[in-house]
Amino acid sequence: MTTQLVLAALAGIAVIVALIVWLKVHPFLSLMAGAGVMAIAAGMPYTELFTSFTTGFGTTVAGVGLLIVLGSIVGTLLISSGGADVIVDTILDKTPLQRLPWAMALIAFVVGIPLFFEVGVVILIPVVMYAARRANLPVILLGIPALAGLSALHGLVPPHPGPLIAIDALGANLGLTLGLGLIVAIPCVVIAGPLLAKVQAKWVPIPARELLGSDENARQSDRRPSFGAAILVVLLPVILMLARTVVEMAGQEEGQVGRAVVFLGTPLIALLITVVTAMFLMGFNVGRSRAEVGSLVGSALPPIAGILLIVAAGGGFKQTLVDSGIADAIASGIAQAAIPPLLAGWIVAVLIRLATGSATVATITAGGIMAPLAAGLSPSHTALLVLAIGAGSVFFSHVNDAGFWMVKEYFGMTVGQTFKTWSLMETVLSVTGLACVLLLGLVV
Repeated sequence: MTTQLVLAALAGIAVIVALIVWLKVHPFLSLMAGAGVMAIAAGMPYTELFTSFTTGFGTTVAGVGLLIVLGSIVGTLLISSGGADVIVDTILDKTPLQRLPWAMALIAFVVGIPLFFEVGVVILIPVVMYAARRANLPVILLGIPALAGLSALHGLVPPHPGPLIAIDALGANLGLTLGLGLIVAIPCVVIAGPLLAKVQAKWVPIPARELLGSDENARQSDRRPSFGAAILVVLLPVILMLARTVVEMAGQEEGQVGRAVVFLGTPLIALLITVVTAMFLMGFNVGRSRAEVGSLVGSALPPIAGILLIVAAGGGFKQTLVDSGIADAIASGIAQAAIPPLLAGWIVAVLIRLATGSATVATITAGGIMAPLAAGLSPSHTALLVLAIGAGSVFFSHVNDAGFWMVKEYFGMTVGQTFKTWSLMETVLSVTGLACVLLLGLVV
């Protein structure tokens, strides 16, 4: 049965790659076809061929999809008002060109602490795009450091959901895991970000294209917002979500104020508040009428329809993989092998990541599988096991990961170019994380 499930997963992924790369079929249809082939090969009843796919599709639209829509609106308002230009001009004035990749990595590292990966992407993409355009640099040179910062924090550091649930499953100390996670994340971001981007920019020297949902002519406005107003729009969701994190980690979420802060810090609510704030600061305050602001909001929606369908289809494919039992079948066998716990945790997370495409699912599932092995570990090694699982959870993002398609579409790359940049960056980040965890395991 395990062999059948593995072969089913390989067949589904092979169909997707063949349809997209060789037959040039749209990724949405390719992902749907791959999910169907995989479901049949895994032995699912034909009457339930797309049951898991539609469930995952809807869940992804409800989560990631809505965040993409709201982020696109914020980005469009930021660009049309000249707010993005103000931010980029300020960054370029303060940062030498050769240090821009490092500046992007640092910004993403800080922003990535409280933000979900998808939220960080939709907030930082306008800044990355315009910095690359203004500095006349390949978009990969600035985009990869930003993505590395967001991805490292998403996989390694609480309060992201994956690490938090793994901490609970393994009985690890949250504060110790947070401290060690930040230590591990720094070399991961440095190596997989600015250093790797310098090489990848030579392989994929594409310029930054016009941001989805933006209008080049609409950016010319009689008045431009101040740097403070523009940076507030970018940081407002960060502030709201960070406030929620502080309240939750302090155990104050049950009080009246605490409940309000937790509500306002929910990603969807935080971005919705940011959209309204952007409508005022980036719209009405720079001389736009209500009709013009409404038109700008509307113009942000049609261009992202393709992204929404592709990302949602990736979620449907992932759900089919999860419901087939592939992850559990493979990981259970690995967990029983005679492998050191830290390495075993990384391997289990890698296999689930490859099978499901979800870093959070990989972390949660691997945490549950590895829990029996954590019982005899010291507090520091239990925390390191959480980080080993987190590092494995970001290994080699490919066609069943919604993030793969999000990055591909935002940066305007081909599937091959996305493998050379995004997928390779995730792999380098994962392996670097494992190396740092094993080294720390020798000294703590």
